[in-house]
Amino acid sequence: MQSNQNSQKRTQLYLFLSAIFLTNALVAEFAGVKIFSLEKLLGLMPAQLPFFGGQKLDFNLSVGVVIWPIVFLVSDLVNEYFGRNGVRKISFITAGMIAWSFLIVLAGTEVPPADFWLNLNQTDPTGNPFDINYAYTSIFRAGLGIIIGSLAAFLVSQLIDAYAFHYLKALTGSKKLWLRATGSTVISQLIDSFVILFIAFYLLGNWSMQQVLQVGLVQYTYKVSLAILLTPLIYLAHWLIDGYLEARGEM
Repeated sequence: MQSNQNSQKRTQLYLFLSAIFLTNALVAEFAGVKIFSLEKLLGLMPAQLPFFGGQKLDFNLSVGVVIWPIVFLVSDLVNEYFGRNGVRKISFITAGMIAWSFLIVLAGTEVPPADFWLNLNQTDPTGNPFDINYAYTSIFRAGLGIIIGSLAAFLVSQLIDAYAFHYLKALTGSKKLWLRATGSTVISQLIDSFVILFIAFYLLGNWSMQQVLQVGLVQYTYKVSLAILLTPLIYLAHWLIDGYLEARGEM
């Protein structure tokens, strides 16, 4: 009876973590089309740090990157409790749902807009002419480029993250959770941060390679820094899950 209850709790835990993982990954795909200035958000002057090629480096990030640390935090928890198979399963399911979303959005940009919808939204709040169908198509089409790039980057980085996490866990056992969580992120996000930008904005967009490297470097730095800052949260989540499963001594 106790074993059956524990099995049900583990199943519920996996569903809950999977839902968080999938939701944040999907939202990041579509929100990621916007690049924002961290300096402007914080009310600071542009950093203008020296960069190769005579360029200047500012702290510009994709909106999708802001919530992406939640994805690799949940990925580490799934890896901790359900192993590489659990991570692979959720990764492939998420990739499938992202691909499905791609098809839905692609169809949405192709269907003809209703005249009343165009008329109701023909001006912006200041009274200037506004083509809402063009805006809709431009934003979501840009998002489609991110989806294509991220599908490749997502699957590769997630599988590498799972392998690195498992390898470090094999070396450290149940100790040093911070090492396997942060270490796997440092390795996997190096690939994710640059591959997605290269495909989405260089191959399928209008960015230069320097812009790809600039934004990729900032985003990678952000992800690694946040992974380190989130280490206490990983331990808290680990403690809460152990308490929920009533099996602190077995994990």
